[in-house]
Amino acid sequence: MARISPLMIAPPALFAGLALLFYVGMQRENPDDLRSVFIGRPAPSVPEEGLDGRALLTDADLRSGEVTIVNFWASWCPPCRAEHPKLKELDASGLRVAGINFKDEASQAQKYLDEDGDPFFALGFDPKGQTAIDWGVTAPPETFIVDGDGTVLFRYAGPLIGSDYEQRFKPALEEALAGQ
Repeated sequence: MARISPLMIAPPALFAGLALLFYVGMQRENPDDLRSVFIGRPAPSVPEEGLDGRALLTDADLRSGEVTIVNFWASWCPPCRAEHPKLKELDASGLRVAGINFKDEASQAQKYLDEDGDPFFALGFDPKGQTAIDWGVTAPPETFIVDGDGTVLFRYAGPLIGSDYEQRFKPALEEALAGQ
């Protein structure tokens, strides 16, 4: 009787295992969604520093009783510049849009807001990126929807543009506003 070598069984077994792993991964409810450990929890602290001449974002602003959009951005970030018109549109529609500028130069951030418009009712300045780390931000832009009591409801990584914005961020914002 011929013996089957373990080396002949290993490749098909590895392939079957990987195929099963990929299949299970594709069956997740929202495979493109980046989970945040803060969803359903109180928002982390905001920076104590701001930009000169602009309203300083405070922790109390996130617990004002109104839904707040918190946007992490930088003047050197091309996707942040791409989403800027959408932030101005959200602000113009009466929504509370707060900004946290991080890993940036204050003069560059000021210049950017002076030239392109300031959609933020209040701003925090995080030059070393510590607040961004506390919020779990991986790269700019990232936007959070915070309930009126300061609870993080939703995290959106990437610029607020295109069909992904329409299909994921906008419904989450509408749901948050309906629950207000």
